[in-house]
Amino acid sequence: MHFESPWAFLLLILIPALPLIKRFTLKRGAIRFSSTGNAARSGRSLRRKLYQLPTVIRMTALVFLVIALARPQTGKEKIVDTSKGIAIEMVIDRSGSMGAEMEYNGRQMTRLDTVKNVFKNFALGDGKDLPGRPDDLIGMIAFARYPDTICPLTLAHGALSPFLDTIKLVKVRSEDGTAIGDALALAAAHLEKADEALARQRTGKRKSYDIKSKIIILLSDGENNAGKRDPLQAAELAAKWGIKVYAIAVGGGESVQSIQTPFGVFKVPMNQPVDTSALKQIAQKTGGFFREATDAESLSAIYKEIDQMEKSEIESVKFVDYKESFLPFAMIGLLLLGLEIILSNTIFRKIP
Repeated sequence: MHFESPWAFLLLILIPALPLIKRFTLKRGAIRFSSTGNAARSGRSLRRKLYQLPTVIRMTALVFLVIALARPQTGKEKIVDTSKGIAIEMVIDRSGSMGAEMEYNGRQMTRLDTVKNVFKNFALGDGKDLPGRPDDLIGMIAFARYPDTICPLTLAHGALSPFLDTIKLVKVRSEDGTAIGDALALAAAHLEKADEALARQRTGKRKSYDIKSKIIILLSDGENNAGKRDPLQAAELAAKWGIKVYAIAVGGGESVQSIQTPFGVFKVPMNQPVDTSALKQIAQKTGGFFREATDAESLSAIYKEIDQMEKSEIESVKFVDYKESFLPFAMIGLLLLGLEIILSNTIFRKIP
């Protein structure tokens, strides 16, 4: 507990002196008796024994009022990280070919699910090689024939997992495709407006976050065959805005995909070509790099490499958020004063 006006405690010195001041300044009436011996032998009643109770209550009330006057405040220490962080747009291919199987932690799952799990480890940490990115502004875009903003750029990383769970393989044939150029352009546009997104998330006027750099992590297992914008045109736009693209080709080579039929689940061979040339050029134009990930282990290694290259700078600032706590003390003091007045005018009333 913290006291905003501790000088008020000096008033406590005066409280013990009040009975003495009252004794020497209050004029009392007197009645003469020839002898008080009989009164002394009669004993003392409970009321007589407690005749100082109103005075004690009054002094206690004054103590509580002085404490209230000193303005007690309860506070919780908080740490604000003044950071120079990274604004990251995660761009994930969810086209039908991402349904091909890939091994993850000894289990076979789709490429999309593998990508989602490894990205979650990158963003939130896996307790091992990937510590997480708690100080970065992270957003997500998923694309097939059309790109969709899954999660806007945010520092509230608790929302990432629920948003990530909504990314599913495309089910409708008319929506299938690989619009790398449109998805890349959309991610670049979001990052260009990242400062505005950050301003909306700041509380108060404290500027506690600066964007050090802006990056896009682009994952795809195919080649651009849909959309209005060419991938290299989108890369030029990103480069113009100072955005780096880390391009990752997922899968490659022969793979299988589980197909549900009325007769059960069948594994169908797939040989989806990956346009590694375009992904390499995108990375080169923007100052990023290109990597190939054939399994979850190599994908994790790529994320680890990005994690090492893109570091946030953090300076911790401690402050205490105080809350006024004088009201309970003031209320107790006033209640005690009321009790003292009632007792002094009833049970402990003195005449004269």
